[in-house]
Amino acid sequence: MHEVVFYAAAAWLTVLLAIGVVAVIRVSSTAGRILALDTLTLILAALLVLYGNAQRNSYYIDAALILALLAFVGTLAAARYYGERKIF
Repeated sequence: MHEVVFYAAAAWLTVLLAIGVVAVIRVSSTAGRILALDTLTLILAALLVLYGNAQRNSYYIDAALILALLAFVGTLAAARYYGERKIF
């Protein structure tokens, strides 16, 4: 049963990742692209957590946390630059 849930979650996250890539390519507004890229990084972090849990290795979970933190800071910087044309 555990393997079925793992493969279903991995397949679902892969589909969401493909949809996110298409959204980044097709969205014409800058704000939409920032949002789509942030969503992509969160989906990648979820995949890393899922894989780390399957492998019983905490390094993947640590990498997912670092990726989520960097994505958060990058999204804040991009949104601020988009809104005010200055980062700091």
